[in-house]
Amino acid sequence: MRSSRWMENWKPYGCTLIALVAMFVNVAMAQQQNAAATPQTPSSNFTADSQSSASVPALQQRNPRYRIQRGDTLALDFRFTPEYNESVTVQPDGFISLRGIGDIHAEGMTLPELNQALEASYSKSLHDPVITVTPQEFVKPFFSANGEVGKPGKYDLHGDTTVVQAIAIAGGFTSAAKHSQVVLFRQVSPDMVQAKVLNVKHMLNSHNLSEDMHLQPGDMLYVPKNALSKIMPYLSLNSVRATYAIQ
Repeated sequence: MRSSRWMENWKPYGCTLIALVAMFVNVAMAQQQNAAATPQTPSSNFTADSQSSASVPALQQRNPRYRIQRGDTLALDFRFTPEYNESVTVQPDGFISLRGIGDIHAEGMTLPELNQALEASYSKSLHDPVITVTPQEFVKPFFSANGEVGKPGKYDLHGDTTVVQAIAIAGGFTSAAKHSQVVLFRQVSPDMVQAKVLNVKHMLNSHNLSEDMHLQPGDMLYVPKNALSKIMPYLSLNSVRATYAIQ
């Protein structure tokens, strides 16, 4: 009796529930088909979307130079004036303090860029200084994976690692993952982060990993939920069964 009343109460909402589920499933399938049909940009041409300005820096850069970070310890070697040799630590504000010339902002520079900046500064007091900067202690390269992966978190970046490999390291996709819209975030300048959407599902299904991007230190992967998983918390299995039974 209670079951009959419960099903009767659900009857006005039956069509609505079916329509909602069908709508989300159709949207998800359409998005995946469009993503699969859209030509993917090769890894060697990993740039911003076509709507972005041509002045926006490209995301892809193979073999990038290490950029100095806060907390790094650097050894400065002066070839002809060894009395200026010293080790300095990059301060929390990104500066290093040097004898004779004061503070220089080093965070974000590559080692050759810092070499050039130091030689230009010391040339005011030294004749044609030749300086070599060597990192002694530095932040280990890493990437992070978040969203619908088995083990979200921060991981050391060892060697050449691609997006597919990084997802496997992070525990693989969960059952709620949207494989076709994995987002790769990459910092391309001190104040700019670019994002690239990757159709990992298409890459794996087509057995073609030529579009699999190579990670760089600091990259972040985000795997969103698929459309059906977003609405499932609001629907119980018994509710769906009852809806179809009424119909």
